[in-house]
Amino acid sequence: MIGDFKRFDMARRPVSQKRYLTPVTWAISFPIKWMKHSKIFKSDMDGIKPPYLLLCNHNAFIDFMIMTAAIFPRRASYVVAIDGFIGKEWLLRKVGGIGIRKFTSSVQLVKNMMHAKENGQIVVLFPEARYSLCGTNAVLPNSIGKFIRFLDIPVVTLIMHGHHISNPFWGKKRRISDLRAEMRPLFTRAQTQTLSVDEMNERVREAFVYDDFKWQRENGIEIKSRDRAAGLHKVLYQCPHCGAEYKMTSALDEIWCSECGKRWVMTTLGELYAKNPETDGETEFSHVPDWYEWERENVRREVEDGTYSLEVSARVDSLPNARGFVDLGHATLTHNMDGFTLSGVYDGEVYTERWKPLALYSCHIEYNYRKQGGDCVDLNTLNDTLYIYPEGQNVSVTKIALATEELYNLATRRLQEEKNAAEAAN
Repeated sequence: MIGDFKRFDMARRPVSQKRYLTPVTWAISFPIKWMKHSKIFKSDMDGIKPPYLLLCNHNAFIDFMIMTAAIFPRRASYVVAIDGFIGKEWLLRKVGGIGIRKFTSSVQLVKNMMHAKENGQIVVLFPEARYSLCGTNAVLPNSIGKFIRFLDIPVVTLIMHGHHISNPFWGKKRRISDLRAEMRPLFTRAQTQTLSVDEMNERVREAFVYDDFKWQRENGIEIKSRDRAAGLHKVLYQCPHCGAEYKMTSALDEIWCSECGKRWVMTTLGELYAKNPETDGETEFSHVPDWYEWERENVRREVEDGTYSLEVSARVDSLPNARGFVDLGHATLTHNMDGFTLSGVYDGEVYTERWKPLALYSCHIEYNYRKQGGDCVDLNTLNDTLYIYPEGQNVSVTKIALATEELYNLATRRLQEEKNAAEAAN
């Protein structure tokens, strides 16, 4: 544990949302819903009353407002990452907030959600645990089925479309566009006890398949902002024309590679096309998620070949509690086949934090985060949250996130192979 700081009290039991604050949540949420032209469609929800577990996909901050409108006039308890509590812990506690450090396995979280259930609340969880990088579903934890069984309440999904298009994680400017949300039951209480954990995991993953860019194109949702591609290079960090990494740049409606010079233009419907096909060649990927998945395939090859490795100097901020960030100075971040290692010195004390590949099925990243304006990786222990800002030009937090997932997949596969071999030997 780094530093002698007071830690966020994860064991503190959540309270039911104070009734006098419920109208405040509505007053914040409904104007956003109307401004964004959001339409909420509910299917087979008659007779479903709290307590139930509401699983929501996650693309933008407005997800919370649309979710609040979707459950109107009901109240809820919400699982919120610790950074959401900064400067307003007292308020989030009173509206039913349940604190968590992302991508950690916390017994206290389960206990607090059980407490909210016993209070008769809707329990809201964003299982992707981060904003989608390109408007498609993120990896979900294998523990979700066990968690559903343990809660022993009905499960409902709220899948929101268009939020990434309206508020892209990689873009600075927000856009006005039509949104849609679909709310429907996924499991009855009886099904949470009779279906296998694997089957529940599979059904949740099927329910969470979405693609905002595809949805935009199919519904003719035009984004006419003149800088609609600005920031896209944060996600699309590798050039599909020459293969160079970390040489991509974007501005206005274009993204280009400074290594080979090839440029792509983003249409008002979110599609990409090569700006100069006569000289630069055809469009490799017109669909942003296809480009992103191509990058993943390249990272996967590095991981499976055992060649993936990164070591950089980084600035580090700690978030021990909701009072705010603590500057820990510089440290060395290593990410390789053995997982993450962060080594540094704070207040004269040497520290080393490690996360093995099996400890993280994914990780949270941020672009242009806070006033520092840097890209960072958010790594957590049970009592600390570390925002790590890699320095240097030859690094991408997007690639780090992809590598984290692929390292986990490889380690999981190898572990299963070892178990199968042991069983065969016996």
